[in-house]
Amino acid sequence: MRRWTAGLLAVLAVALLAGCSGATRTAATAPQAAVAQATPSPPAPTCGNVVASLRPPAALPAPGQMPAGSYMRTIQDRGRLVAGVSQDTLLFGFLDPFDGQIKGFDIDVLHQIAQAIFGDPNKIEYRAMTGAERISKIRDGSVDIVGRTFTITCDRRQQIDFSSVYFDAGDRVLVRRDSTAKGIQDLGGKKVCTTNGSTTIPHLNAVPSKPVPVLLADFTDCLVAFQNGEVDAIATDDAILAGLAKQDPYAKFVGDRFSDEPYGLGLALGHPEFTRFVNGVLDQMRANGTWANLYRTWLVPSLSNAVPAPPAAAYKD
Repeated sequence: MRRWTAGLLAVLAVALLAGCSGATRTAATAPQAAVAQATPSPPAPTCGNVVASLRPPAALPAPGQMPAGSYMRTIQDRGRLVAGVSQDTLLFGFLDPFDGQIKGFDIDVLHQIAQAIFGDPNKIEYRAMTGAERISKIRDGSVDIVGRTFTITCDRRQQIDFSSVYFDAGDRVLVRRDSTAKGIQDLGGKKVCTTNGSTTIPHLNAVPSKPVPVLLADFTDCLVAFQNGEVDAIATDDAILAGLAKQDPYAKFVGDRFSDEPYGLGLALGHPEFTRFVNGVLDQMRANGTWANLYRTWLVPSLSNAVPAPPAAAYKD
C-alpha cells in the first residue's frame, strides 16, 4: 500500500503542476481496475531503409534569416516553435516539480532546433501529449515538430515524415526486484504494461511465451499499475524504463533488448525543407559535441556508464 500511494502521489503532483505549466494535455491519472489488453497487430508495411531521411543542405541559413516561403520562415514569423512533447517521461521529457519547467534529453534537442531558427533556444511552445496523439497532432497542424521518444517505423512513415535518427533505444522489461524473471521470455501469461500506440505492442505479441499486454495511456499510468500490483512488469524502450527505474527503487531491468527502437523527430510530410533543416541541426549536434553533452547530462549513469557515439545519419537522396 505504501508503494502504490507514493506512485499515485507522484502522478497527482505532475497533474497539479501541469495545470500551471502552459502544457495543453491533462496529465496521466491512476489506471482503472479493468485494463484493456492488446489485440494482435497487422503485419507492418515495408519501406526500404526505414531510418533514411532527407539530406540537409550544405549550409544552414543563419538564425533569424530563414528563407522566404520556407516553413522555417513561417515559424520565425510566428515567433515560436510549437513542439509536441512528453511531460512525464523522466530523463527525456518531464515536468520538473521544483521549477515547473519541462526538461530532458528530447527537450534539449528541441532547444537546438529553436536556437537554429531564432538564435534563442527558449522560443518554444510545448504541447504535452500522449504517445497515441503524436501522429494526429502533426497531421492536423497542431504542432510543428514532435520530440517524444518517437520510434521511426514504416507504418508511421506513411503518415508523417521523420528526421534522421537522433537516439537508438530498444525494448526491455522492468520487473520487481524479487522477481525471478530473467527477461521477456520468462513472463508468459503475466500482465505486461505498455502504452496505447506503442511499437512495443507487436513485439510483445510476437514473444513465444505469450505475455499478456496491458495498454494504458502513459507510462506514469503503467508505473502506478506496477506499484499497485495490477501488472507484473512494464515493457518499453530502455530509454524510458531508465526513467521509471529511477522513480522506483524496488524495480530492476532484466534481459537483453528484444527490439530496435530508432528515435526520430516527427514532422509533417508537406514541409520537406523543414525536415532537411532539422537534419542539418542534428548533423551539427553530432559533429560539435552537443549530442554527447546532452547524453552525459541526462543519461549517464541512469542508462549507461559511458557516452556512446551518436547514431549515424542515413539519407535517401
